[in-house]
Amino acid sequence: MELPATHSRAPAPARPQPRAGEEACADARKDAQAEAGPPPRRPPAFYSSVFAQIEEIGWERLVSATGDDGMSCLTFRVVDEQGRIHLLEITLPMGYAASPPLIAADVPYLPKIRWSKSSRLKDVICQFQEHLKILQEFWSTMDEIDKVLLVVDPAKTTYAMSHRCIALGDDCYILLHVDAHKPSSLPECRFLGTDRKLDRLIMSWRKNRKKWDTKKKFHENLASILDFPLPAPPSASNVENNDQADCGICYATHLPVDDELGAHSGRPTDYTCDNPSCSRAFHSVCLKDWLRSITTTRQSFDVLFGNCPYCSDPVAVKITDR
Repeated sequence: MELPATHSRAPAPARPQPRAGEEACADARKDAQAEAGPPPRRPPAFYSSVFAQIEEIGWERLVSATGDDGMSCLTFRVVDEQGRIHLLEITLPMGYAASPPLIAADVPYLPKIRWSKSSRLKDVICQFQEHLKILQEFWSTMDEIDKVLLVVDPAKTTYAMSHRCIALGDDCYILLHVDAHKPSSLPECRFLGTDRKLDRLIMSWRKNRKKWDTKKKFHENLASILDFPLPAPPSASNVENNDQADCGICYATHLPVDDELGAHSGRPTDYTCDNPSCSRAFHSVCLKDWLRSITTTRQSFDVLFGNCPYCSDPVAVKITDR
């Protein structure tokens, strides 16, 4: 039997009583806010000036305008001479234009902005573009590393990153930090791993590091100093024709010989990402375990559906151990 509407309403919950001292604190905050008054507002001339300066730069280059009244933080799109797109965030302080603007961008280090009372926002853009020219050699070096060497970290790079972790095979890695001011110089490095091979690589580095030649390409210098052929990243061609590619998860060519792996014991990589620009090779066992550790992975019957750890394209692995 359905009850009348007047009987179905539950009693309103009792409001919690303020604790001792809470009312006094609330009153103190209100008094402080009243004494401080409303937040300071910019004069109308500020907005007309900023609008005119954006017009000089070009409204099509303005990505966003936020902050107080929507004009204190401006983000512009800046394209460098190699076609890379950069977002320059310019924050205008309350004292602007007597006080210089603050800038932020995805670069390894920021330029020191030259500012005077007669300066305008277009001057900031021009100085940032000059700074981008200085960084071209650094980004070309990092692009070379990403293209030629087997980079395992970071999975997704940004323009500000100056480090790369490179796999050398047999669970050995070298963590490099490239000097953004002098990208062709000898980088700082740290070796990672536990194999005897690692000891040999460290000895080679200490012995040959003075042979670093700033006129040579980065990967050529690195291979020469380590006295070791560096593994190349897998590509669509070499993965199809070579089943000895290193796994993108365990970074080993073959799985260990272990009874627990059953039929997979000692096997080479047997799964390749379908994305032609990625084509990372994996052991299906490693990829299966990785997918199971990701909360977004879906399972349908005996197949795991997820994303490639490198390019995020869809991957599907059949479960064969049930």
